[in-house]
Amino acid sequence: MDEKSQLVKLSKENGEPSWLTKRRLAAQESIPQLSMPKMEHFHSGDLNFNNSQENFGTDAMGNEKVIEDFETNLIQFGTNTIQTNLSAEMADKGVVLIDLFDAFRDLPDFMHKYFMAEVIKGDENKLNAEHLAYLNSGVLLYLPKNVVLNDPIEIKLIQDSTKKLNWYQHLLIIADDNSSCRFLQHLTTVGQESNIANMMVEIIAKPGSHVEFSSVEELSSNTTFYFDRHAKIEKDAHVEWSIGLTNSCNTLGEIDSELIGEGSYANSQLISITDGEQKNFINNRVTNRGPHSTGLINQRGVLLDRSKLIFNGIGQIVHGAHGSKADQQNRVLMMSPDARGDANPLLLIDENDVIAAHAASVGPVDPIQMNYLMSRGIPYAQAQRLVIRGFLGAVLDALPDKDVRKKMIDILERKLINGQKYQTN
Repeated sequence: MDEKSQLVKLSKENGEPSWLTKRRLAAQESIPQLSMPKMEHFHSGDLNFNNSQENFGTDAMGNEKVIEDFETNLIQFGTNTIQTNLSAEMADKGVVLIDLFDAFRDLPDFMHKYFMAEVIKGDENKLNAEHLAYLNSGVLLYLPKNVVLNDPIEIKLIQDSTKKLNWYQHLLIIADDNSSCRFLQHLTTVGQESNIANMMVEIIAKPGSHVEFSSVEELSSNTTFYFDRHAKIEKDAHVEWSIGLTNSCNTLGEIDSELIGEGSYANSQLISITDGEQKNFINNRVTNRGPHSTGLINQRGVLLDRSKLIFNGIGQIVHGAHGSKADQQNRVLMMSPDARGDANPLLLIDENDVIAAHAASVGPVDPIQMNYLMSRGIPYAQAQRLVIRGFLGAVLDALPDKDVRKKMIDILERKLINGQKYQTN
């Protein structure tokens, strides 16, 4: 059976609306004509996104008891949603948190309006087209107007690498007028097979809404990871990104905040730790389109062993966005002479009445800090970790949720211990 027939079969088995089937087929047909995502200092040969692995199929069930967690609102294992658990508060307020394919069946008009229509397009590049064509898992979160949640929404997304199956996962968040929530996703991998993880997040923050999006990530070294996380932020809406890229895999990704409304606000914070032969290429972009909007970027990376990390910070203020602010910091700490790190700030300003600034640095551990700690009897390896924690503190301390902050610190500590080259004086 050819891929077109397989796509039609998959779409029918999922009970998808006809418009989605047509969009899948159009995306699949366009893949050969599209190029890879464009990113400074990234070349298509740097990472292998050859999708010759299995793109069709479902995961076997039977892992429910292993990963059951009733404090989590939703758990997906590969292509299957195995647990949903909305609190009474969320259910009473009309919050919708469901499997993406249930949303296609039950809310076809709503999904036609929002899914890869306003924020991320399936024809932007080759990997986006593959995502739309081979989509096999996802989640919809909808917050009704004026709903303010006191408790965070937490989901766990688990890549099934017990077999050959690429993971095309999509998260769609719609925050209606004046709604507010804290959202945490935790990414992990089960199994040792080599697969692609192609994951997208679309956030539509309507006027006056507030979304705090956090992601704690631990995908395995056998994964090749592509992500596109994009927010459309309307009048007086706020979106805050807090991303902990502590995966062990090669990664290509983009965080993009579009400030389209007057008074809109985005704060994009990211931490990345790389080790071994790992390669990470990250675009962090904020575009001020609405007047009096504010776009902030703060990203920090730590490199161990022979790893490579490229940070591109892009702040753009378009003509008409008067009274706006764009500020970014891109800092990289080199823990090994064999590592390669770049921090590339870029400001694109097309308006006069604005505030714009950037900072960037790439360098090794400060020997004065190390000598001070070691003179107090702290072993070299532990002193290194303390310096790194201090370096990352500017981002960690700014995380709005203390539980997210603790989870990120725990994972960072584990990765630093596992990837650290112990040295002696």
